[in-house]
Amino acid sequence: MMNNGSPMELSCEAPAKINLYLAIKGKRADGFHDLETRMVKITLGDRLHLARRDFGITVQCPESDLPTGEGNLVYRAAKSFFAAMGTGGGVHIVLEKKVPIAAGLGGGSSDAAAVLRGLNTLYALPFSAGQLADLARPLGADVPFFVHECVAAWATGIGDEIHVDDISLSCWIVLVNPGFPVSTKWVYENFTLTTGGNPYILGRDFVHGNDACAGPGNLPLYNDLEAVTIGKYPEVGRIKDELLADGAHGALMSGSGPTVFGLFENEAQAQKSVARFAKRFGRNVFLARPLSIQAKH
Repeated sequence: MMNNGSPMELSCEAPAKINLYLAIKGKRADGFHDLETRMVKITLGDRLHLARRDFGITVQCPESDLPTGEGNLVYRAAKSFFAAMGTGGGVHIVLEKKVPIAAGLGGGSSDAAAVLRGLNTLYALPFSAGQLADLARPLGADVPFFVHECVAAWATGIGDEIHVDDISLSCWIVLVNPGFPVSTKWVYENFTLTTGGNPYILGRDFVHGNDACAGPGNLPLYNDLEAVTIGKYPEVGRIKDELLADGAHGALMSGSGPTVFGLFENEAQAQKSVARFAKRFGRNVFLARPLSIQAKH
């Protein structure tokens, strides 16, 4: 059904991401950290259904304990969109979650970005790509990346300044989530505790090849935050070691964790690793691929 040339409802995918590289560059006066990170969208994702309404915002999250009001980022994204549009309007959102919550995979940020993009379609594209990025930024550091059309990017600032990356990955990605959430805020607050007198030496050391793991094609894999999360949750480190033992060409914790990914060139090895981890972690183990231009919605 259409309204003035725009659909009345639509469904969209909200892909997760992995961080191939994450270095903390310094702490800002506002308490946030400047960083440099390389992110890639992957085929694991949530699905959202948006239906246009005359007024009001309603959210449903079937088979999930997520809040459905202001406590849900998709609700806040819709509220921000309508406030900026300034002409009224509403939406009913159904969020089908598959990406683990507080897992370092950007699931909530991607959901928020999908709402902004979906509403822009439902309401006949009132905002440019740049304006959508401006709406995305206050919602969370990763939201601008997911609003952007790109499949991969380098992000700087607090992670909200996007520089498109033309990296081409053809590997299989095994993702293992140990089943507990990790607070991003806690990880960043505790980052300096793991690096001694110079809290930003890890990022600089990477340039000289220290503590780096190489993925397929000698792709550099590195995450400053990994040591913080492993320090409190040693299981994360064990998962990383097991992925490498299973044949991954590289393994790394994504974002602030606790999800760990392994990059496999061989599909059979990847499938075998998934089956082995699934015995321990059940539905928190996933097989994915990098999102291609063709697969992107």
